[in-house]
Amino acid sequence: MERWFRELTEKAIRRGSFVSVPELKQAIEGFMQAWNESPKPFIWSATVEDIIKKIDRARVKMEQIKPGSTQPRGKRRRLFCKVINGTYH
Repeated sequence: MERWFRELTEKAIRRGSFVSVPELKQAIEGFMQAWNESPKPFIWSATVEDIIKKIDRARVKMEQIKPGSTQPRGKRRRLFCKVINGTYH
């Protein structure tokens, strides 16, 4: 779905200049009519292995930038303190 919205943005919205919402809607509807006259399916070309490799590269880079940033977060625990003789424990 995101890929289709990218097409819409690049081909109908980004280079346009719209002075009103109805004008923008007209541009979107025109794009949709043209698209539906000769629709093209999107074919997923990336393999699972390629996607995992890309995620791994991103994780390594993030760790270089901010160590510990890719580690899973644990559940936050509430801390309860007792007050004994006016001192927090």
